[in-house]
Amino acid sequence: MFNSLHNIRFGLERQRGLLYNAPIVQPSLKQPAGTAPQLTRREEFEAALQDYKVSDEGRKILSETPLMVMVAPTSTGRNTLINELLKTGDYYFVISDTTRPPRQNNGVWEEDGREYFFRSEDEMLADIKAGMFLEAEVIHKQQVSGISIREIQKAHNKGKVAITDVEILGGMNVATLKPDAWVIYLVPPSFDEWLNRINGRTPLSKGELRNRLEGAIKGFRLALESDCFTFIVNHDKSETVKVIAEITRTGTHHKSDEKEVRDLVRTLWEQTEEFLDQL
Repeated sequence: MFNSLHNIRFGLERQRGLLYNAPIVQPSLKQPAGTAPQLTRREEFEAALQDYKVSDEGRKILSETPLMVMVAPTSTGRNTLINELLKTGDYYFVISDTTRPPRQNNGVWEEDGREYFFRSEDEMLADIKAGMFLEAEVIHKQQVSGISIREIQKAHNKGKVAITDVEILGGMNVATLKPDAWVIYLVPPSFDEWLNRINGRTPLSKGELRNRLEGAIKGFRLALESDCFTFIVNHDKSETVKVIAEITRTGTHHKSDEKEVRDLVRTLWEQTEEFLDQL
């Protein structure tokens, strides 16, 4: 299983199990602050993703394209780092598809084809069944997001490193499909700093905050059980960008301080569980 951020629009395209054959339609509704997205066909998505396989053509494109994916707990600065890396001109941002509606970030509404391609559940489910994604995942039990093969093709055509953000299972799936991919796991420097970052974003309901933190605990566990991740602590934006760019340049997949960062992840796991007990 399994650019600066600019608007990309699609017209009618050929379909060979690789490209969509219809324009992507942006939902008319936006997500109000403090509310959670809804996923009405979650069981169907979970069934379709259980035995998901990428098309043969998609596998070929994947093998020919350098790829970096970033995994991180909520509010760890992942998108900020990707934006900084894009400024170097060496990377192409792979825009993910999602079933959730657009929402506000720092007072600015997301746009279709910029942060995400916002798609209906029917469209997303049909394309998953057709094998048109590198990976896709049900997130927080509220939405489905995934990486389309068409976006990997664009990075390949431009001769750039494809870069995007994925959830924990998506990262593990990418590593299985493409063992030479860089799968970065970003870690906040401390629990208190992490909580400050979470509270500084769009207001969350108590239920959604719990969902996100429970998802983070799942991510901590899976990351520590796997050897596919390159662990990086995001202390400072500029320094973290330099570290990631160097990893791409040298082809490194593990850092010398990995044991220390893994210990930090264990501590964050314990502190998150304690916080949830009191929430």
